[in-house]
Amino acid sequence: MRKTLLSLLFTAFALHAQPEGIFQGWDGEFQHVTSQLIALAEATPADKFTWRPAPGVRSMSEVYMHIAVANLFLLSRTGPQVAAGIDQNTEKKVTSKAEVIDWLKRSFDAIRKARPQVKASDWQRKVKVFGDTEGTIESVYLRIIVHNNEHMGQLIAYARMNGIVPPWSATAQ
Repeated sequence: MRKTLLSLLFTAFALHAQPEGIFQGWDGEFQHVTSQLIALAEATPADKFTWRPAPGVRSMSEVYMHIAVANLFLLSRTGPQVAAGIDQNTEKKVTSKAEVIDWLKRSFDAIRKARPQVKASDWQRKVKVFGDTEGTIESVYLRIIVHNNEHMGQLIAYARMNGIVPPWSATAQ
């Protein structure tokens, strides 16, 4: 009986449709988080982009812009010169929904374009990341995806605090 129940449970889990990209390596996971970030940004009303949970805490637009700026900065550490025109205030200067989403998409596209260009022999090459901090090109790409997921969680909390249901949750309900 116990084996039958476990077998049914595992079969049901396997048959349950997994979100696109999950368990599909770096590229699949990156596609998954970026599509969710764009979907959440698009589902958020424009007037909520300036909302912040407390004074001194990043607003919704500032979190999205932090992701975009960090993506471009980290990518630039691996070689491509994609961070031109970005300064310490970019997160605060770009606040409109349309511009924020454009920045996000451009940062994601830059990563998608650059990653396949990395030669196999370069993945373990050391690069300067912050000051004296070094990492490999592989670790920088890993940090990009982890950072995107970290702030995805923050943005989901922000959205739910504003009565916004993430689109992928709404379709599951």
